[in-house]
Amino acid sequence: MTLTSSLITLETTVRQRIDHKTKPLGALGRLEELALQIALIQRTETPALSNPHLLVFAGDHGLAAEGVSAYPADITYSMVRNFIAGGAAINVFCRQNGLNLLVCDVGVNGSFEENTDNFVKYKIRPGTRNMRYEAAMTPDECEAAIDAGKTLVNGVQYRDCNVIGFGEMGIGNTASAALLMHRLTNLPLEQCVGRGTGLTDSGLAHKRSILREVADQYVQLTDPMAILTAMGGLEIAAIVGGLLQATENGMLILIDGFIATAALLVAHALNPAVRQHCIFCHQSDETGHQLMLNFLNAQPLLTLNLRLGEGTGCALAYPIVQAAVGMLNEMATMDSL
Repeated sequence: MTLTSSLITLETTVRQRIDHKTKPLGALGRLEELALQIALIQRTETPALSNPHLLVFAGDHGLAAEGVSAYPADITYSMVRNFIAGGAAINVFCRQNGLNLLVCDVGVNGSFEENTDNFVKYKIRPGTRNMRYEAAMTPDECEAAIDAGKTLVNGVQYRDCNVIGFGEMGIGNTASAALLMHRLTNLPLEQCVGRGTGLTDSGLAHKRSILREVADQYVQLTDPMAILTAMGGLEIAAIVGGLLQATENGMLILIDGFIATAALLVAHALNPAVRQHCIFCHQSDETGHQLMLNFLNAQPLLTLNLRLGEGTGCALAYPIVQAAVGMLNEMATMDSL
């Protein structure tokens, strides 16, 4: 039996199991679709969620010097310290919902002396260059960040993790994500650029002006890796690597908001199979995220007007993923009554 035919057989079997649960046909709506997707990703009638992890990659952006964010660049460093100390929103939600949080510095402009189980250092350089004047990364730096993401995914899979989500921290990274979105979807730049952490109208106009200048500077680039190298972020590149490796490992992938989905656009351009492994956890309040989801033909589980990043949408949606698997494995069938 070929792989394709075996998956068709598995899909038929799982659909029949779901349809015969003690409920009206289709009564659990999206949960039924989610259970089927997870079963197909794991290629089993009885999927299991094991040792879920959320990886938060952090890096600074040289473009932040152009005033594209409402917050100063040094907030990246402060927030990473907050993650390590356990005081951020993502720490709270991971504790509440049983996800292991691992924070990784791939490009923060600052040194960390912390030696804790929830923090690792793969610093490539202290932030990207200012892409208004030169490419954000060299090809070697971009590859190194991608390799960092792959390494961390393999590390947590070694701990029997088969569910992984990705978060990020980096002042200015909505600018980078908007540029990646623009180039990889061919949508007008104005539809891709939003307020980020809360820009005023004048701040938004300035951000759009700067990003138009950057986009025009690199308009000749068509290769996804070249686009990522020129206009990406170290933390975004690390997520790209993590997505590619998680797909190769057959893992279930939780997709967060605007930045993480921009990384997915790159990973998807490099390997379209990534899309099949993804659960889209929420629709961000950031301008452009819904258009990203439409481009990927994705329907998010939650719409909570979040625009924080950090992987918070993944942590909040994870109980729904657990519910879908629980329904498939534990709910009685009509035949058993």
